[in-house]
Amino acid sequence: MQRVTAFFTELMRRYLPDPFVFAIGLTLLTMALAVIVQGQAVTALTTSWGKGFWALLAFTTQMAVILAMGYVLATAPLTDRFLNRLVSHVNSPRMAIIVATLVGGIGSYLNWGFGLVVGGIVARKLAMRVNGVHYPLIIASAYSGFTLYGLGLSASIPVLISTKGHPLEAQMGVIPLSETIFSPTMLITSLVTIITLPLLNAWLHPKAGQPVKEIDRTLEAQSKAEAPAIDVDEGNTLANRLNNSRVLSYVIGLIGMGYVALHFVQGGSIDLNLINFFILFLGILLLGTPIRYVEKLNEGIRTISGIILQYPFYAGIMAIMASSGLVNTLSEAFVKVATPATLPFWGLISSFVINFFAPSGGGHWVIQGPFMIEAAKTIGASVGHTSTAVMLGNAWNDLVQPFWILPALALSKLKLKDIMGYTVIMMIWIGIVYSAAILIWG
Repeated sequence: MQRVTAFFTELMRRYLPDPFVFAIGLTLLTMALAVIVQGQAVTALTTSWGKGFWALLAFTTQMAVILAMGYVLATAPLTDRFLNRLVSHVNSPRMAIIVATLVGGIGSYLNWGFGLVVGGIVARKLAMRVNGVHYPLIIASAYSGFTLYGLGLSASIPVLISTKGHPLEAQMGVIPLSETIFSPTMLITSLVTIITLPLLNAWLHPKAGQPVKEIDRTLEAQSKAEAPAIDVDEGNTLANRLNNSRVLSYVIGLIGMGYVALHFVQGGSIDLNLINFFILFLGILLLGTPIRYVEKLNEGIRTISGIILQYPFYAGIMAIMASSGLVNTLSEAFVKVATPATLPFWGLISSFVINFFAPSGGGHWVIQGPFMIEAAKTIGASVGHTSTAVMLGNAWNDLVQPFWILPALALSKLKLKDIMGYTVIMMIWIGIVYSAAILIWG
């Protein structure tokens, strides 16, 4: 296994470019495929690309908010003390890898945005505390838990199709969660994943005598020193009292929490906007004063540059895929060899491939879902199984999709090539688990 790990790590080190270069290359590849396979004109593709470039602007902002404000929440004194207490019981490198994977996985199962942030922060804390931890591996391990979001409470496709009034309700009806992520097969799959993935990651850790890249323990001090300074009036001035007023923070924080409570009392559901709203006002309460929140937020904002730059390129890629018909062509190629029992499996495989070009679960479903559901109805396959398989293909591919690794890279200050060699191996194992689950289910 160490030789396999070394092979993939060296392969990525030599040939994998920066995520922004990857996004540019993927854009050009998608355009080329649309011209060659679909016979599309370059001018039409360029128009589709440009029109779709800002289609994920709201989502980009949501992701930037959840990462920056999630950073504030995860580094608030109360949360920081809890996480410090958690990592204080870990003393060996392999146990640190296991804990980082579990925190990232359980956090992502509960909510993908929370898991992305808290996993990276815990991994960094463990790397700072435990001597001998291979830093790229522990960051990759924490991120690998993100795959559990496809089986969890915020799995976008199962949650969407279980909601009345969803876009494909006329075509497929409403599919309850008991037929998707809460089915016995998927619950067992979640359990198998949360048990085996941490063990696999611990197994990947370099053995005694092999080279280990530890975290630079001056990183924390440097990060604090580089944090933008807040101009705070000194002395007992009105401005200073307002900046440091606990009353203001507690009042506005409680009003925010009151809105969240009313939202659920009135039958509202969880979405990304509500999660961000909750994180914002909980952070205000935990930080205690307005100026402390601003200081922490300035630290968190430094982690979102990659998201702001690259997400529009993926929106453009998705627009090309949808307008050119590439998604339908790709899905049809798999459906031609499918039977009612194997269609979910081919849906898993095709979803894995399509996710390179359309990495947002919701956007992915909009362009692949209609065709897969029609195929399921035509050949008599289970609509619930097929939908879940598309979700799992999405979550499986996320292990090697730079679109989602960006937050982990921002928090860790590592490069994509530092961790991708490990996530490739994790992706191979998760592919075996998910494929077996879908085939057994079928």
